[in-house]
Amino acid sequence: MRGAFFDALLTLAERDHRINLIVGDLGFGVVEEFARRFPERFLNAGIAEQNMTGIAAGMALSGRVVFTYSIANFPILRCLEQVRNDVCYHNANVKIVAVGGGLAYGSLGSTHHATEDLAIMRSLPRMTVVAPADPAEAGAATRAVAARPGPCYLRLGRAGEAQVHSGPIDFQLGKAIQVSQGSDLSLISTGGMLETAVQVAESLHHAGLQTRVLSMHTVKPLDADAILAAARETGAVFTLEEHSVDGGLGGAVAELLAEAGAGPHTFRRFGLPSTFSPVVGTQEYLRAQHGLTAKAVASAIASILEKERTFAATCTG
Repeated sequence: MRGAFFDALLTLAERDHRINLIVGDLGFGVVEEFARRFPERFLNAGIAEQNMTGIAAGMALSGRVVFTYSIANFPILRCLEQVRNDVCYHNANVKIVAVGGGLAYGSLGSTHHATEDLAIMRSLPRMTVVAPADPAEAGAATRAVAARPGPCYLRLGRAGEAQVHSGPIDFQLGKAIQVSQGSDLSLISTGGMLETAVQVAESLHHAGLQTRVLSMHTVKPLDADAILAAARETGAVFTLEEHSVDGGLGGAVAELLAEAGAGPHTFRRFGLPSTFSPVVGTQEYLRAQHGLTAKAVASAIASILEKERTFAATCTG
């Protein structure tokens, strides 16, 4: 995703002189090309994320479109007051990019695990929150947030993510992408969990269950129409995210369903517990520790639906 983001950003900068990039003293393996081609529009603010965000807000209020870039929690949590008061309060045209969403920096421990970011960012007024699923979505999301006025948060994976979409995609902020049809259940994922969601759907297909898979790349604004249709047409809705189950995609979907009075007969959130990880390791290892592998999720969904069927049969019998 990181490569797709920078490819898109370079193309945007060629066409639009307002595009600027500010980094927090990292990522030189990928930011050097931007710095070389557009030195007057590149700034290394150093390890000073509060200053980075304040500078970005000032530049944006002077007519520029400013991308700030850092890893995991650093461009949002370390400078949350500046994000809220300088960027959101003034509706500044700042695009905050965090690379390494979820457990991507797993071996560096909880300080580098971005597992509360979606909840925090979607609570901020005027903030658009986007978590693309693969390189195709990442490139499209970069172009979309650059064109959207006001604050945006773009949550990327780290590197090496698989290309999930096999063809062109219709990427629109606030509109989910339906990856597969299904009438038995819906699986709604955000960010890099889409590949896992597709694998879960394939596994459930062998068990005779047809799964509708939605890539909910925009967590705010949420695609209410797609979610309500999933609840109405499939009756069972599951969310999947590499983020705390508190306040992220699952929380947003639950709020929408509850307030609409359109709750499906089955709803469950798959994500991370609201704890600091007691272990370190690769992203794949940590996902497995928290039951976020395709095998674990598919098994859990099948078990939940079987219990529902058994209960329904008992009630009618």
